[in-house]
Amino acid sequence: MKPIIAAPLLALLAAFALPAHADRYNVPKNAAFEEECASCHLAYPPQMLHADSWRAMMGDLSHHFGSDASIDEKRRTAIADFLVANSGGRKTGNTRDAKGKPLLRITETARFEKKHREISAATWKRASIKSPANCTACHKQAAAGYYNEHSITIPK
Repeated sequence: MKPIIAAPLLALLAAFALPAHADRYNVPKNAAFEEECASCHLAYPPQMLHADSWRAMMGDLSHHFGSDASIDEKRRTAIADFLVANSGGRKTGNTRDAKGKPLLRITETARFEKKHREISAATWKRASIKSPANCTACHKQAAAGYYNEHSITIPK
């Protein structure tokens, strides 16, 4: 292929690949994180929240969304350090509320709201979904960090 044609073709292919890559999260392995967090819910990719959000969340596990998720201090610190080290950057969008406090819910981030703006309140309430935090209801490969909009199946 001639260089004059190859460069624009490669640029075009890369542009089409970017949206798919933007909805894929690296899910780093961490035994403590997987054991503790995934025992109750999806082990959300750490990049979905900013470091400040993870610090705040891990700092008050006795009030973890209506549950007491307290764990021993050594393990709590290890998981918090892992989450902060792998936290999100620009991908998360705004991660502070109107008062400047870190958001603790991924579902309240600007990125989540933008990506899910067309989902009705009634859809979230379906028995097959239950809540916006139940990623695996629609994103079957969420545990692997894959959230591409082209692989979504919204259950009835």
